[in-house]
Amino acid sequence: MEKNEALDNNRIRKKAGNRNNRTSIYRICLLAMAVVVNVVGAQIALTFRLPVYLDSVGTIMAGAFLGPVWGMLPNLLSGVILGMTSDIYSLYFAPAGMVTGLMAGLAWKMHLTDKRRIWLGAALVTLPGTFMSSVICAVVFGGITSSGSTILVQLLARTPIGLTGSVFVVQIVTDYLDRLISMFFVAILLHALPYDVKCRWRGVEGYGDSRKPLQQNNG
Repeated sequence: MEKNEALDNNRIRKKAGNRNNRTSIYRICLLAMAVVVNVVGAQIALTFRLPVYLDSVGTIMAGAFLGPVWGMLPNLLSGVILGMTSDIYSLYFAPAGMVTGLMAGLAWKMHLTDKRRIWLGAALVTLPGTFMSSVICAVVFGGITSSGSTILVQLLARTPIGLTGSVFVVQIVTDYLDRLISMFFVAILLHALPYDVKCRWRGVEGYGDSRKPLQQNNG
């Protein structure tokens, strides 16, 4: 009797361990995909000198799917990759991107991403990262970076608001637009994905259609 109970417990632990391993693989794959999305988006913005950055789509996606902590990782990794390959500025701005991922995860937990409140969620995601990136841009680089918005910064710097104020004004506008576009795209993607795929990424069992809300955890 005791041997049978011990065997049953071992089977349960083995199944739980296999499920955790699968969960880790799903999350690592999603994290890798988020890094690739960030790198590709940043290269598009850099090539065409766009006033938006497009390097936070993967970060926001990870924050929405996996939670605030996981949302901090894609921009750190993509910042290192871009900094070592094509855009050294990305490495310096990686901390601001990590804050963006953290706030994106919190925005999804607070349900600020529906049609009526996504503008508020975008503001929540934008403000902390914009403050940090503005300080980095003004203090470290003197307002000159690889972004297309640098031209606007240099024009406004000649006005009474000065360099730091110019950086913040331009950053808050371009960052908000960038985050709003990214969050809208991620919200559409979340709605379109099958429910069981979302559950696998969250590490829970579930089957159904994509109209069900994504279950949140404390990660």
